[in-house]
Amino acid sequence: MESIEKIKEMVAQAVPGAAIEIIPSSPAAAQPALLVNRESAVAVACYLKDEPSYQMDFCSCVTGVDYLAKGYIEVVYHLYSVALKQGPVVLKIRAPRELSQCHVPSLTPVWRGCEFQEREAFDLYGIKFNGHPDLRRILMWNEFTDHPMRKDYVPPADYEWEPTPHDDVLKRAKADGGIMPPSAAAAEVKK
Repeated sequence: MESIEKIKEMVAQAVPGAAIEIIPSSPAAAQPALLVNRESAVAVACYLKDEPSYQMDFCSCVTGVDYLAKGYIEVVYHLYSVALKQGPVVLKIRAPRELSQCHVPSLTPVWRGCEFQEREAFDLYGIKFNGHPDLRRILMWNEFTDHPMRKDYVPPADYEWEPTPHDDVLKRAKADGGIMPPSAAAAEVKK
């Protein structure tokens, strides 16, 4: 497979106006990424999928990364070509952390396999995927109002819904004066 620098050059030629940057990775990952602006993300994805020399026909992973101190969240896509047996090409899109602005275009229309993974990133990080065919919670219940993978998430002291609360949950409930679930209250009485 071509170098990330060559891929960046080819994408920049094919998608005029795309802001593309190479983001180095940690030595352990050894996979530099292409950071693409939100406005060009779908065009870049289509190019990587349709270009005969790349044929990135499979998206194996979609995830979010919260950079609390920097004020943004990144959506990370790992792309492979099954046809050419090459990859990955790591594609990143940044969005502001503020929930009202935390949105990126959905790449589900390009790779159908992104559908549930984008839903998971929406559910856990609060990233809205514009154009997603079915953007709704997938892990948390509908009444849950937070996004537990954000670095500033504070778990509640009271987990009334947890059928068998354990160690840390019970300590938080006691410390904060939270209401302990019936199963925990019964366990306390037995002590």
